Amino acid sequence: MNTFILIDSISSDFSTWRQFPEKSVRLRDNSPLREAGRAKMDLINQNALPSSAPPFALQITSQTLTDNITEGRLQQATLDLLAGSDIQFRRDHRLDIALVKNHPIALVFLPAADIPTFVGEGRVDLGITGQDQILEHEATTPPEEETWAEEVLDLAFGYCRLQVQVPEKGSYAQPRDLIGRHICTSFVGLTKRYFARLEAQEKGVTNGDMSDNGTQLKTKIKHLSGSVEAACALGVADGIVDLVESGDTMKAAGLKAIDTVVESRAVLIKSKHPSNPKLVDMVASRIRGVIAAQQFVLCQYNIPRDLIPTATKITPGKRAPTITALDNADWLAVSSMVEKKKIATVMDELSDCGATDILVLNIANSR
Repeated sequence: MNTFILIDSISSDFSTWRQFPEKSVRLRDNSPLREAGRAKMDLINQNALPSSAPPFALQITSQTLTDNITEGRLQQATLDLLAGSDIQFRRDHRLDIALVKNHPIALVFLPAADIPTFVGEGRVDLGITGQDQILEHEATTPPEEETWAEEVLDLAFGYCRLQVQVPEKGSYAQPRDLIGRHICTSFVGLTKRYFARLEAQEKGVTNGDMSDNGTQLKTKIKHLSGSVEAACALGVADGIVDLVESGDTMKAAGLKAIDTVVESRAVLIKSKHPSNPKLVDMVASRIRGVIAAQQFVLCQYNIPRDLIPTATKITPGKRAPTITALDNADWLAVSSMVEKKKIATVMDELSDCGATDILVLNIANSR
């Protein structure tokens, strides 16, 4: 049994490989769902799938433990994370699945928005995607339906904000100015929830929002799958709700932010009912170690014995510093993990307090 890990992918032509033991079917069409159905029937005819098999993409993830990974703005950081975790694979050009060489794991590249659904269905074990996609999935899931995915780990990259943006030279200055207007977004669930609260506040409703009592929104929310920043200039929207990293794209489109709906970063999620819990925990542990190694460096220095209390306050380490005796009884050697972003300041403070021979070493991995 393989483990599937789903990866966020933005495919240019929907070319897809679906691999089974000694079987493979290629899907190439601008209507991938239709082609998936044809491919499923081919596999049934080849006895690679039972006739009662569920929808094609889900059948793949039910046969192996899968890890979903992102191929858009998060892809390279995700692949570096997997490489540091010794997840060895080679992805052939334009294929959306890769088999791991040293573990029973398959990596599947899917759109970021789909990953919470696949993991939430319990047929995929792990997924890497943005918090924004998880929150959008929750916002569009009916209250009576339970989600079977849970967040495991903050991956400390892919920082962005889902913001309300309006024309810089327009008349809209604050979010409530957009009530009753046309809004375009790729995040319909979060946007509806946001404007439902705004409209509730406008009506003086303090318990819940407009969506809680079934009241129709005055604000018109339209879905766009891409190029949302062009909606205002092209006369489709009065404002937009879209992801912003640096903000350069929005500025170039003549837009300005007037509010932030949610802040987001990349996260690791897992099924609440994984097919191979031990393997899932191993992958999560390795990724956690790589992240710690990326965030910390090892600081080593020598310090007079009587200055140890002061020095260890500067470098307390993750748990505690390692202190070693030297041949000189009046001196001690100290090793401590220090946050990489703080190391320059820490070195200055150590030098000021009397430390010498200060060294900073990169950490390849950590547990």
